Amino acid sequence: MNDRKPAPAAENDATKIDRWNRGAWLFRDKTLARLEVLLDEAVRIPGTEIRFGLDGIIGLVPGLGDVLAGLFSLIIPMAAWIRGVPYITLLRMTVNIGIGVLVGAIPILGDMFDIAWKSNRRNYRLLRLHLGEPHRHTWRDWVFLILLGSALAIIFALPLIFLVWVISWLMNH
Repeated sequence: MNDRKPAPAAENDATKIDRWNRGAWLFRDKTLARLEVLLDEAVRIPGTEIRFGLDGIIGLVPGLGDVLAGLFSLIIPMAAWIRGVPYITLLRMTVNIGIGVLVGAIPILGDMFDIAWKSNRRNYRLLRLHLGEPHRHTWRDWVFLILLGSALAIIFALPLIFLVWVISWLMNH
């Protein structure tokens, strides 16, 4: 015999809403701005204008550091998605994080790149731009992604072109 009574529908809905509201503080502007500073700009090297944050420090841990930093960096794009930022901008944010994680995985040089790249600062700026003026900046996202795709295509095509040239040269000599 089942003694449990199903909860009324209104009570279940209230619980779901309450659960969502408990995590809403994470996606507020104030929290996201603090997160961006913590991850990218919290510490300044004395005597310079160079700033870095936990992203740069965590990235020093071989292998796992850049992946963990990338996971923390996903909070800003997640907030952007919840707030209705266009998908092309979300893709650009994801690419910013991906570039930081991939290049950051290179020992020493990648960490210096990561400190300069500041994917969280870039993504927070994109979020603010698109919330302030929805759809006005979307063309910049398209241009960025098209240029990035073109650069990748060239990078992958060059070895193939070189290989064809070598084979052609060998066949003619």
